[in-house]
Amino acid sequence: MTAHQLRSRNWFGRSDLDGFVHRSWLKGEGFNDVVFDGRPVIGIANSWSGLTNCNAHLRQVAEAVKRGGWSAGGFPLEFQTISLGEVLMKPTTMLFRNLMAMDVDECIRAYPLTPRSCCFCGDLRAGPGPDIRTGPSRDGLNGRRTAGGHRDQCVRRGWRQPRRAGHSSTRD
Repeated sequence: MTAHQLRSRNWFGRSDLDGFVHRSWLKGEGFNDVVFDGRPVIGIANSWSGLTNCNAHLRQVAEAVKRGGWSAGGFPLEFQTISLGEVLMKPTTMLFRNLMAMDVDECIRAYPLTPRSCCFCGDLRAGPGPDIRTGPSRDGLNGRRTAGGHRDQCVRRGWRQPRRAGHSSTRD
């Protein structure tokens, strides 16, 4: 399907026991022989987690990227990476950003992915290929004001002012 040899041929194009095992492993997930015809394997790194609400929409983003990968003639496969949520992770996510970058980079090297076709759904760039920026989180509402995620000054100001005036509780 392409003019050059893809890395995935080392996994799926072999006619020995290893090639059989690699193809069987993915066939067990419902894929058929058509996906092993030499098309590029598109890796989609996803940092979605139930602990990271600012990444909650990444499930849908990854599904859209998969649909695009299929329509472009590729074989898209999603893999999880470390999820860093600034609000719940203490003391800070800064301590783990390099670990996240190394995680994505090493997965791209270790799995049968075509490096230039790998996508990252998150807010940290690691490795080659397209990068789908998703921002820290989606906007929400604080009363009638639009608040842009957990770092927005409007949210912090909205938290401090009513509490000072005695109009709000921690349950609000």
